[in-house]
Amino acid sequence: MSFNTINVSVAGAIARIEINRPEKLNSFDEATVLELLRALDELEADRRIRVLVLTGAGRAFCAGQDLADPAMQAVEGKLPDIGNLVERLVKPLVMKLQNLHMPTVAAVNGLAAGGGAALALACDIVVAARSAYFLQAFSRIGLTPDTGSTWFLSQRLGTARAMGLTMLADKLPATKAAEWGLIWDVLDDEDFAAGIKALADRLAAMPTKALARTRQLVLTASSHSLEQQLSMEATSIREMGWSKDYAEGLAAFAGKRPPNFTGE
Repeated sequence: MSFNTINVSVAGAIARIEINRPEKLNSFDEATVLELLRALDELEADRRIRVLVLTGAGRAFCAGQDLADPAMQAVEGKLPDIGNLVERLVKPLVMKLQNLHMPTVAAVNGLAAGGGAALALACDIVVAARSAYFLQAFSRIGLTPDTGSTWFLSQRLGTARAMGLTMLADKLPATKAAEWGLIWDVLDDEDFAAGIKALADRLAAMPTKALARTRQLVLTASSHSLEQQLSMEATSIREMGWSKDYAEGLAAFAGKRPPNFTGE
């Protein structure tokens, strides 16, 4: 896979996408989003891949939308339709991340701002370096949040904290983000790369299809009644109960050995 604004690599069952615009703090323009969409399509088609790690090059994870992108600039005094950009490109990007057949890890190595913060939160598990921080900067430039920011923040933090973060545009240090339940974990900077690798290796050895179904269950739970969620859980576990991974899990339990899941 050849790209200009991102680096994509695959090692065994683990894929890694690195947004590679460090001089722009990995902010995304239209070209970057298009490459991210293409990369996700190609990785989704490869069933050998069982984990995706998303990160950024240099000192930032992603600073959100690049305001220097022509799509964000006025033309002959006429302001652009930014909503069209979000609907056409950003929305499909978030939905692709939410529907991949594999679990996803956001390795937040530095600043995650605006849509970049939401891009991290669109992943299943978010782990940040201790020096990293999150920032909802939309109000600083007279805009409202996008990339699912309001949904992710409200779901994970509740109305009060979501409102404060989006309106006041204050920095949220990684440690506090973990304390609040916005992200899964914080690692010391010197342990960050090794910790992300260990997490990816762990996920790659797990039942991939069951993890993807678990994501669906968790994401729909808040919009369902208990009865609806029980029915959805029954449907999902019925399907998983016919999988090769479940048969392997039973055999491993009976044999008192670690399971060798294949993701099938």
